[in-house]
Amino acid sequence: MKAAVMDKAYDSDAIRNTLRDEGIKAVIPSKSNRVEPIPHDKKLYRQRNCVERLVGKLKQFRAIATRYEKLASTFMAFVHLVAAFVMAR
Repeated sequence: MKAAVMDKAYDSDAIRNTLRDEGIKAVIPSKSNRVEPIPHDKKLYRQRNCVERLVGKLKQFRAIATRYEKLASTFMAFVHLVAAFVMAR
């Protein structure tokens, strides 16, 4: 099953209903002002942090942050190369 992991800013019934209609599991923590909190998969939500940190490290490289490459395949190859470099550090 697919899952959409989002932060509290996306906690709305409309977004949750759209995801459910598409067959996607919503992993969104409830806002503090929601009357009845909706439970979410905390283990899956924690993995979002790792992805966000990796994206932040990739953006430190100017060619990725500004996307110098015109072709998608060339850009993706550069992202793979930089990701390997970041993980090797």
